[in-house]
Amino acid sequence: MSRALRILEVVGSSRNGLTIKQIARRVQLAQTTTYHLVRTLVYEKYLIKGQHGLFTVGLEVSDRYRDMSQTMRGPVGVTETLRRQAADSGYSHYVARFVDGRVAITEVQEARLSPHTEDLIIGFDDGAHATAVGKALLATLTPQERRYYLRETGMRRYTARTLTTPSDLEIDLSRLSSQGVYTETGQYRDGIACAATLVNRAAPLTERMAVAVTLPLDDLPQAGPHLRSRLHTVAREVAKAMTEEPVE
Repeated sequence: MSRALRILEVVGSSRNGLTIKQIARRVQLAQTTTYHLVRTLVYEKYLIKGQHGLFTVGLEVSDRYRDMSQTMRGPVGVTETLRRQAADSGYSHYVARFVDGRVAITEVQEARLSPHTEDLIIGFDDGAHATAVGKALLATLTPQERRYYLRETGMRRYTARTLTTPSDLEIDLSRLSSQGVYTETGQYRDGIACAATLVNRAAPLTERMAVAVTLPLDDLPQAGPHLRSRLHTVAREVAKAMTEEPVE
């Protein structure tokens, strides 16, 4: 199973597809073994064999992504809350929580005024140190827990403004924690600002959630004064939705 999953990973990371020989070399398996695994994955529709013997990811993968998305989203009320807020404000809204010990986005509602960010999809679990929603959840950890988290995930530089040392992040979190709203301006993507707040700081780790909104950096002077109250409203509505409707 692990070998088959590794094949899916290397094929999925190739834009134009890979031959059996290329797959075998990248996963460090014999070509005969690779051939048998690939043939099974094609039969199960996880891979597609195209022209010139190139293999690409199959449609079954998107079905599994849809299953994961439905599981992560939680109650319908959470989705409805974000959809309403995104429509009213014109800005994209997100929910994130700890999934398997990592900060992961679990709900996304995009809106017309926010730049599209292709990475910020359900299941995205990188860059917690550079996103507002990641900072909000990291702030609920102890300093020792944060150090361990950052040691495991690293602090990749996304832009010239990204904080890339634990000490700089600690200073930033200390400043933001007193405000109740966590922000970043151009730290994850140039020209984009993000603000987030916690839904339930005192909850167990696996139940802690944060909500966030993204907007163009140029919109921040005008929209900024209203972000705090809007985010707190969204957080209250999400918390209410989580208690009223169980996840199926």
